[in-house]
Amino acid sequence: MDFDTGEVSGYVQDVSISGFTVRNFPEFGIVAFGAQDAKFMKNRAFDNDEYGITAFGSSGTKIISNVTSGAEEAGIYVGDSPQAQATVAANDTYDNALGIFVRDALHGKVVGNQVHDNCVGMLFLADAPGPAGEFDVHGNKVQDNTRACEASEEAPPLSGAGIALLGTRGMEVQGNHVLDNVPSGPSVFSGGVVVISGFEGTPPTDNTVIGNTILRNEPDIFWDQLGSGNRLTPNNCETSEPGSLCQR
Repeated sequence: MDFDTGEVSGYVQDVSISGFTVRNFPEFGIVAFGAQDAKFMKNRAFDNDEYGITAFGSSGTKIISNVTSGAEEAGIYVGDSPQAQATVAANDTYDNALGIFVRDALHGKVVGNQVHDNCVGMLFLADAPGPAGEFDVHGNKVQDNTRACEASEEAPPLSGAGIALLGTRGMEVQGNHVLDNVPSGPSVFSGGVVVISGFEGTPPTDNTVIGNTILRNEPDIFWDQLGSGNRLTPNNCETSEPGSLCQR
């Protein structure tokens, strides 16, 4: 892999890592670069400075039944993968800046995770630099993501967001419990589910957020009203911006 350009000339294939505790490393706990069908299962990644478990330039990654905590960026990360086809399932991720972070990656599913006590529960981010989306997000419990992360050279201040879709396309967010995500400090966005443009202005398009329980957030749903094809009702929610999204 050319680490300057991100180009992969040959993939490592079918590697499995299971049963490890990885702690206190200055960058990553467990990382895939240019991997196909890597499996990270039943590991624990604690207090690694950047990411707990992460995959770059990879496809078919499976991150299943791990515990990640204490990462200064994300407990679990999938990025730089236009054909990610990733599965992030049944993990417990807490006390990170971001619980689950998907950036510049398309295609996959995020299911059955416990995501709590982070600054942001889940962040799907386009414009950094490419598109993001086409993930199925269902059956997750995203709760009490109330920590405050101060602004840094790499990120704005963040706090109190459950599931954030920034400039994404084709997301399917259904059957999740998104509860009690309230900011405790300054944040560029907050809410149970946030659907807004990416930092470079790409509007969210064709995202579906329906059939979720989204309660006691500030607000439960926030949408910047940009983009097209976004379906944000019905959900079990009480507060929204604009105010019509939770009307029954």
